[in-house]
Amino acid sequence: MATGWAGDGAVQDQIDATVKDGIERAKSRLATGPSLAHCAECGAEIPEARQKAVPGVRLCVACQEAEDQEAAAFSGYNRRGSKDSQLR
Repeated sequence: MATGWAGDGAVQDQIDATVKDGIERAKSRLATGPSLAHCAECGAEIPEARQKAVPGVRLCVACQEAEDQEAAAFSGYNRRGSKDSQLR
């Protein structure tokens, strides 16, 4: 029986690889080491509660939100799910 260009399970393999890449990308963005007392971007004091809640925190809430918005603007992944979007 002819299967075409891709073998059985090729689509699921691609989905699994995309998910794995996304997880690795998210893990690489996690902070490590001791938390900072002052924001690395603007110098504002980082509250002790945030330092305890987010180990290795480097940014204040405002700077972290700005960084998250910039990261979301360029995700690098096709989330439309249509073949047309994959061809562009």
